[in-house]
Formats: sequence, C-alpha cells, structure tokens
Amino acid sequence: MAPDMAPDMAPEAGSRPSGLRNGPIFLDYNATTPVDPRVIAAALPYLTEHFGNPSSTHYYGHTPRQAIRQARREVADLLGAQTDEIVFTAGGSDSDTLAIRGAALANRDANRDRGDHVITQATEHPAVLEACRSLQSDGFRVTILPVDHHGQVDPADLEQAITGDTTLVSIMLANAETGTLQPISRLARIAHAHGALFHTDAAQAAGKIPIDMTELGVDLLTVVGHKMYAPKGVGALYVRAGTRLQPTIHGGGQEQGLRAGTENVALIAAFGAASRIAADSLPQSAHQLLELRDRLHRQLTELLPDRVSLNGHPEHRLPGTLNVSISNTRGADVLAAAPGIAAATGSACHEGTDEPSPVLTAMGQPPDHALAALRLSFGRWTTASEVDQAAQLIADGVAHLASRSQPQSPRLRHVQGTLGRCADDF
Repeated sequence: MAPDMAPDMAPEAGSRPSGLRNGPIFLDYNATTPVDPRVIAAALPYLTEHFGNPSSTHYYGHTPRQAIRQARREVADLLGAQTDEIVFTAGGSDSDTLAIRGAALANRDANRDRGDHVITQATEHPAVLEACRSLQSDGFRVTILPVDHHGQVDPADLEQAITGDTTLVSIMLANAETGTLQPISRLARIAHAHGALFHTDAAQAAGKIPIDMTELGVDLLTVVGHKMYAPKGVGALYVRAGTRLQPTIHGGGQEQGLRAGTENVALIAAFGAASRIAADSLPQSAHQLLELRDRLHRQLTELLPDRVSLNGHPEHRLPGTLNVSISNTRGADVLAAAPGIAAATGSACHEGTDEPSPVLTAMGQPPDHALAALRLSFGRWTTASEVDQAAQLIADGVAHLASRSQPQSPRLRHVQGTLGRCADDF
C-alpha cells in the first residue's frame, strides 16, 4: 500500500466539521458535502447583524446587497464567467428547470415557426429529465440520446438527432454515479452549428475540476452549493449574455428578473465563500482526490481479486468518484454488512429502491451487475487512512455475506432453530 497521507486534503482545508468526527467513514460526498466551517463563518453575519432586505435602499439593505454582489463575483470567478451572467437560485433542480423550461419557452415564443424540440441524454439527473418531459405538455418533442458502455454520449448521435426545430440541448458535465465526463465542448459546437442553445448541469463538476466557460462554450450551466461545501438550498445558473429565458418564478423581479423572491443572503454569501475556497484549492485538490480514488480502487482489487469491475469511463471521470461492482453481491447488502462506512449504491435520488440503477442500465449493464454497484465518493476531509479502513471494511462485509450464504450442516441448522425458538419464548 502507498504511504499514508496527511489528515486533511490540503493545509488550507480548514478544521474538520464536527459532524464527521464520531460517525462512520463518510464516502458519499457526491450526495452532499459537509459545510466547511469557513463557509459557515461567512454566512453567520447575515443571520444576525446584517439582517436587512438587499432590495431596501436604506442603511440596513446596503451590506446584504454588497454581500450578494461579492458572492456573484466569487461564483463567476470559479466558472471563468462575467459577474452579470450569474443568477442565484434555490439549488440544482431550480437552476435546471429555469435553464430548460426558461430557454425552451422563451426561444419558441421568439421563433414561432420553429423551436419545439429539445434533446437530452439517458443518464441525466432526474431534474433535467423531468424538466424536459414537462415540456411535452407544452407541445415540445423530446429526444433522449443513448450512452455507450462508459456512459458517454457519442457526438455523432447528437448530429443525427438534431434538427432545425431543436431549440435546446441539455447534457450534464459529470455523472453523479459514475463520474463520467461528457465531451461538452464538442457537443455544444454541434448544437450551436444548428442554432440551438446548450445547457449543462455541472452540479457534480463545479469545484472538483477546472471549469472555464469560454472553453466549454455552453449557454447555460447549473452549479449547486451543497455539492461544494455550502449549505443546501442555494445554487446558481450561469446565463451567457444575450441568452433569452422565461422566468419560472414570477414576482418582484429579483436576479435580473429571472428568478423572483427575496434573496437568501446568508446562503448566497456562503455559496460565494465556498466558490472562492474551491477556486483557490484547484487543481491541488483534484490531484489529491484522484490519488484517494485510485488508492481505494487498487486496494479493493487486491482484497477481492477478479471480483471488482469499474463502472464509468476509465480516464474521463471525476477525480473523486469510484463506482465499482463486486460480483456475486448486492451493493445494498455489502453496505449493510459494512456499517463502518457511509456510502451509496447509486444517486441519492434512487437510494432505497430494489431496482438497478437507471444510469448503469442505460450503459448496458445487466441487472445483476447494476445491483452489485457501490458508489464511493471522496472530498475535502477524506484521508488515506480512512480509505484503507474502508477497503478492509468492504472486503470484510463481502466475506461475511459469503459465509452466510454457505450451506449449513443439518446439525447446525437444528441448533440455530432451537436457539430461535428459545428467543421467541422470551
């Protein structure tokens, strides 16, 4: 095994959140991240002293308004965008809905002779898939592109599906379950060549890999606070200058008239701080996450030889996401047998079901393989020693399940049955 690493991801990683100190090893950073104590510190003044409405023109509105302006700049800097291209929302689903419904409806209204077709792909987050499907009741046609066995969209499939009536293409930057990265720049160029807008959900990618809007070439991009060490309930939508959107929430005209509702200043300030911290730590943090990911994968293959197979692209995937299937197991059973770790079998949106992951089945994986999957995701406070412990806990859990499935002798079955009856008597 490789030598142990320092307890924190980086010297500036901040103190370990108290919620991580006494529980199982947390390997579910893709579901949500602990709130960084530095982010909490940035939010607190706007829950106490600076309580004013940022739309107020008097003394009490000044500092909250300045805080929103600063946070907008910090999110823009993380994305390589302009400040006025950032619209704050209540989270990822809110941003996705504003991007998809807002762009599709606005562009159809502006071009009444075309624009009733949207395109997405099979392994999208439910927020994107449902927003696209909701457009069908407004008279839109929806095309869902397939993915290959790594989970990537073939640009040739987009070329074949796009038409003169396509108004929007929405394809995520990174998958929440496998970490697979899509060739967004190529896909966006195809969309633009046919006059369509391009949206990407970057909820899982922002803060984990470098993002530059000029390089990506997209028109709309979703980012989410609780995936990057800010609280839940805040997100943002990048809207390229000149892109038309129809608001999904109408009211007071906040956020450039695109997302009404009095801004949650504390959460927005927290999101800005989280964005600044993420920008300052890239690409060092990405490199350290990759080392942890590959360390765990290597150890699992050593402890469970010929039983571990990777789900997702072997190269083009997030540095902190490892999705593997362990043959002759069910992922949920393995996690139940290894209570010392907190991980997932798939996206948090699908946890708790007995159905195989829609993402893995869309990649062509058979049900048994998909049901055997574990999603293990790492973050700012994951240590190498935790990875080492997790690998052993998973291997021990698999061994425990195997021992339970071994045929028992008639004598042993009789003894266990007797003990069971005695327990019932009590």
